[in-house]
Amino acid sequence: MSQKAPSQHFDILLLPETNLILLASVIEPLRAANRIAGGDLYRWTLHSPDGTPVDTTCGIPIAVAGAFRPARETDPLFVLSSYDWKKSVTNDLKAQLARTARHRSLIAGIETGTFVLAEAGLLNGSRATIHWEDLEAFSLVYPEVELVRDRFVIDSKRTTTGGPVPTLDLMLELIRMAHGHTLALEVSRLFLYEYGHRLDREHGSAVTSVRQGRDARVQAAVRLMEETVDAPLVLTRLAKRVGVSARHLQDMFQTTMGVGPHTHYIALRLNAARRKVIETSAAIADIAAETGFNSASALSRSYRAQYRESPSETRRRVKRRDPVISSG
Repeated sequence: MSQKAPSQHFDILLLPETNLILLASVIEPLRAANRIAGGDLYRWTLHSPDGTPVDTTCGIPIAVAGAFRPARETDPLFVLSSYDWKKSVTNDLKAQLARTARHRSLIAGIETGTFVLAEAGLLNGSRATIHWEDLEAFSLVYPEVELVRDRFVIDSKRTTTGGPVPTLDLMLELIRMAHGHTLALEVSRLFLYEYGHRLDREHGSAVTSVRQGRDARVQAAVRLMEETVDAPLVLTRLAKRVGVSARHLQDMFQTTMGVGPHTHYIALRLNAARRKVIETSAAIADIAAETGFNSASALSRSYRAQYRESPSETRRRVKRRDPVISSG
């Protein structure tokens, strides 16, 4: 999350009659990650099949950089589609997708973008998902694709989602994989979105993420963590407050959040400290006290371990540039 972190570029192919919220679910988490990190972690370029602005379902046209004419790019490609995808999927577009798939590190079918990838033959033998309304129709037309009822599926170089909110889940997971739980958590909190999922890795390279109904005791523990950032509770006391043993709370967090309670707690505190470093002129010692660290040096050690720079370095770097980073 520091200025040393590499920047990743995404190509986005936007088909006509795509929902505006679907596009936002892809690019807004990336924009938020840039803002929180104070740097260009992510960049993106929008394309349409013919280079003209894309009319979304709400009537708001989206400007693009140009026509989708891939060469040998290796950046991830996201194919976004909602309604009437067949109108746009010409033989030329299918051929372009098939050629570019040889080089891309990842190709994602977002909502009915799953149909587009399947039509181009890019999901044969892969696990995939799609909006629940389309499950039966998809499975009848593309029996060579292993369709699963999940919010999103990452299977090697192929990724698919079932709609806008599952796409937000996917983007948070990609941010977590690249930059850690702390940044993914803060991005989700920026949208007042509850981040937590279980990863099922029993299928080898396939990663299936299923959002779970959060246990009420885990929810209570998270609220307590948020309320006690300045004076963190030890695990045994936290567990007692929510009515379970420390071991059971540890297991519940690992199952529903993908991390232990200590990792989540320290992420909340470091996120709070980072916001204060960036958004205020408070002394580092005062920020340490307000986020549960017993000294400025203790905060600085944890901060550097997480962000690969000191609080003072963050403050100096952000002052040299606009903290709201634009991309695209």
